[in-house]
Amino acid sequence: MISFVATPIGNLKDITLRALEELKAADIIFCEDTRHTLKLLSAYEIKKPLLSCHKFNEREAAEKMISLSREGKRVAVVSDAGMPVISDPGREVCRILKEAGERYTVLPGANAALSALVLSAFPAEKFAFLGFLPEKKGERRAVLEEYALSRETLIFHCAPQDVDGYIADMAEVLGDRRACAVREITKIHEESVEFSLKEGLSGEKRGEYVLVVEGAGARENPLCALSVREHVRAYMAEGLDKKEALKHAARDRGVPKSALYKETLDL
Repeated sequence: MISFVATPIGNLKDITLRALEELKAADIIFCEDTRHTLKLLSAYEIKKPLLSCHKFNEREAAEKMISLSREGKRVAVVSDAGMPVISDPGREVCRILKEAGERYTVLPGANAALSALVLSAFPAEKFAFLGFLPEKKGERRAVLEEYALSRETLIFHCAPQDVDGYIADMAEVLGDRRACAVREITKIHEESVEFSLKEGLSGEKRGEYVLVVEGAGARENPLCALSVREHVRAYMAEGLDKKEALKHAARDRGVPKSALYKETLDL
């Protein structure tokens, strides 16, 4: 049997009893970074053989897992923190296991994105988790543009050196919105700071961040119930040229004009 096991995202006490049982029972553990996983295992006096499973060797690791499992070995898969696969290695492994017809299971646990959503106090009825955005600015903006009109709360993972760049691009593409920067989740210096995308996040950026951004939001203007094209057409029917109609529609919806432009190219 192969088990994907969630591990703590900060506080080592946030590991489940079932996860500890599985790690103790495993014949071998595949992990993102053996040094990191050793700290967790040592804290609970667990000694097991460790093999690497990172984004550069997932196929090789998956084939080894299948071989071990078919030999009757018990295999556990962990990442450095939180749930394997979610912004961590493992997706390719799951795909290969599925294609091979190899059964596997998951042991749920700590999750940074959901914890940050709770700490932000932003609407949690509907949300979109986008993980890490692309490194290239153009690709990053393209992803943001896909969600510019979404009313769901948006959740992103972000390395400290990328925080200011992420926020600047979000402000340009999404417009000015409330946002919340959450870091050091479950640790002593846990922090949840609300800010506006336009003003940015002040202070030194340290540690891994989860950025939570409010959705486009429902507007009182009844035109917002229309499609983007119909919304712009309505203003054009009043005598406005396309440029002004776009500006009015974007203002109604609380988004930048660029977010609507592609949908109105042929108007």
